[in-house]
Amino acid sequence: MVEPTGYDLLLKGGRVICPATGVDGVRDVAIRGGRIAAVADAILPTSAAQTVDVAGKLVLPGLIDTHGHIYQYVTGRFGLDPDMVGVRSGVTTVVDQGGPSCMTLPGFRHFIAERSETNVLCFLSAYLVGGLEGHFYPNLYSPDGVDIDATVRSAVANRDLVRGIKGHAEIGGFARWGIKVMEMAAEIARRAEVPLYVHFGQLWGLPESGANGEDADTILERVIPLLKEGDVLAHPFTRHPGGFVNAEGELHHVLQAAIDRGLTVDVGHGSHFSYRLAKMALAAGVVPHTLGADMHGYNTQVPEIPAPAGTPEEHADDENHPFKGQARFSLTQAMSSMMTLGLPLDYVVKMVTTHPAKMLGMEDSLGSLAVGRVADVSVLDDVRGRFVLRDNEDYRVIAERLLQPSFCLRAGKRFDADSPILPQAIAA
Repeated sequence: MVEPTGYDLLLKGGRVICPATGVDGVRDVAIRGGRIAAVADAILPTSAAQTVDVAGKLVLPGLIDTHGHIYQYVTGRFGLDPDMVGVRSGVTTVVDQGGPSCMTLPGFRHFIAERSETNVLCFLSAYLVGGLEGHFYPNLYSPDGVDIDATVRSAVANRDLVRGIKGHAEIGGFARWGIKVMEMAAEIARRAEVPLYVHFGQLWGLPESGANGEDADTILERVIPLLKEGDVLAHPFTRHPGGFVNAEGELHHVLQAAIDRGLTVDVGHGSHFSYRLAKMALAAGVVPHTLGADMHGYNTQVPEIPAPAGTPEEHADDENHPFKGQARFSLTQAMSSMMTLGLPLDYVVKMVTTHPAKMLGMEDSLGSLAVGRVADVSVLDDVRGRFVLRDNEDYRVIAERLLQPSFCLRAGKRFDADSPILPQAIAA
């Protein structure tokens, strides 16, 4: 029994899973001064100013969402409130993927990162325009819209915030400009010495001139040679052309060799996600390393918050556009999906803690409940039963375990999981 030492908060009796420290079992976690003060079998409740009974819940290192879109207002309907995606959804760190650019990063730092309760990081856009609803304006993303030197300078000068570069390898861009933009993005990431996060699967519609000789199924194998160890292949389970599974339903033969030489895979769930293709890729041995939710204003229902005035009401191809979202999801529901697809809980926890901490080069500060670390803690309900999960192909699976956020601590401060965008459980 740990003797009284004046803790601020005690989380008592939960199942603590911390891959970084090798802990998996019922433990008590004590917080003092916004840091982890003790993790032990039994800590006296009288030793803390406040005790919270978390028996039956999972107590995890603060969840890290590797793929968010949270540059609110600047990216139009795309950008969500960072705390709605973050601490109010039980997630302590959110990485914005490609919202800010070298031109708009100062605004992202001042108005988003510095003002959010959530720990906010970003992968800087390779494009000068960043994430300015570019799915409506693909010509903004041409090679002429990339400044390699300026983007490298911005990334290097803001290493505390910028943890990588975001680029897109998809048929709409290749039909317009070929591989040039991806070559430029890879050069930026090499020179800045940070990971490149690469979107695969169609993003933009084809130009009026069509595919111009490009084939979506060749993009992945042409891009991979540009990439270095630590770079990230995103959207492995995309339902759109150009992903990990080709038009013949076969996994690209170059993937295993790419993973073997140190490239990693991020789920990048979003509205791209397909259970059907996930089953095929997992069966072929492709297991993602990290799990980003990829929530944004086009695939997430935000109650009572209208689209910004003046933004397009709908896509011209509204029934088929790649951002259309019908099935509600979240990072914890994506964790449930991974478990339903056969990945064990302990590995899924790594996908949102230790693995993304390594991806970000922040193993010394994120993804661990080690004593002395900042007290970023996510507490989840582990609900048993039969629940329907579906994707945007309306493919349905039955989950027997559903992870739902209860609350989190960000630097020791408590936030209840009251985000209006969290999906509700649907009983089977």
